[in-house]
Amino acid sequence: MDEAKNPNSASLTERKSSWPFTFLVIVLVPVVAATMLYQLDSFDPAPLPPDVLTRQFITVPTRNDHMLRESEFVGVGNLIGPEDVTYDAKSGVIYTGCADGWISRVTVNDSVSDSVVEKLLNTGGRPLGIALGLNNELLVADPEKGLLNVTADGVVELLTYEADGQKFKTINAVDVAYNGMIYFTDASYKYSLSKTTWDLLEGKPHGRLMSYDPATKTTKVLVRDLYFANGVVVSPDQNYVIFCETPVRRCRKYHIKGKQKGRVEKFIDNLPGMPDNIRYDGEGQYWIALAKGYTLQWDLAYRYPFIRKVLIIMKKYIGQLYLDKNAGVLAVDLAGEPLAHYYDPGLALVSSGIKIGNHLYCGSVSYPYIIRLNLKQYPVQANT
Repeated sequence: MDEAKNPNSASLTERKSSWPFTFLVIVLVPVVAATMLYQLDSFDPAPLPPDVLTRQFITVPTRNDHMLRESEFVGVGNLIGPEDVTYDAKSGVIYTGCADGWISRVTVNDSVSDSVVEKLLNTGGRPLGIALGLNNELLVADPEKGLLNVTADGVVELLTYEADGQKFKTINAVDVAYNGMIYFTDASYKYSLSKTTWDLLEGKPHGRLMSYDPATKTTKVLVRDLYFANGVVVSPDQNYVIFCETPVRRCRKYHIKGKQKGRVEKFIDNLPGMPDNIRYDGEGQYWIALAKGYTLQWDLAYRYPFIRKVLIIMKKYIGQLYLDKNAGVLAVDLAGEPLAHYYDPGLALVSSGIKIGNHLYCGSVSYPYIIRLNLKQYPVQANT
């Protein structure tokens, strides 16, 4: 029987002859396109130092691993991405900077429903780190503007926007010593705030720790070559400054007094997540915000630069990478010994935390509110 008399046989022959073309279209074309994208993309991630590529985590004696379910939300809808939170004990208010440019004042009350959000002023940028000055002013790290001084009357003054001829691209966190010296970080001199992921995945140290002297109006670079320099806090004894490096999961201290002045040494490393801001609560504890937990996916990405390049290409052409979970806050003592870990699988991008009374208040770059957890009502449990 010939094909003219058997249409089924003809159809079968056509399918057999067309499968190579179908294979090319479905399999090879996407592979070739992806390979070309990879080779043509200019993003060039670097290997991280072997000493920071560790799967080890510090042992934390206590934890609350479901803090989100037990938390309340302050200022819902009125605080868009309240990145940093600082507390003025004299007036009983929190100050925070938001993604829409507003610096807001939030009253601290027993009941969340009684908290009032008051918008103070808009920087016209994106205020991140915020600290109380010595004369009722606010010091603000704004990546789009620079280091700002905001007076009690609402007057905004630009203090500095560059150091050693290099402009800040992502000025990040700020604190002030009792003598008036201001310490702050620039996470990256290469990438702007909108390119944060690029800096975190490139694996190159573009960050700096700096000081600004209001008396002489001079800016000085204290430590260079930091991996996304983030949170900063002056120790209560005023002997050193602690600063955080996000992708390498560590906080170090820079001595500002005494025989060790200028020396950098370990404060805490092998954190269970990537640190953001760090705050001192006045009660012998630092609170380190962990923007995301350190997962197997992040571990593989930091070990293998080609994975990081693939992630950046995906972000360019697909959009947001949803790799952030298990964010929270780690409490440590003055010596850097871990005390308690508060986190939740459903939390992402927690950027600051501070204990006020019986509550933990957390800022975030993504949520439209401040997270509040009652530490007395929902205490940590021993790690087993």
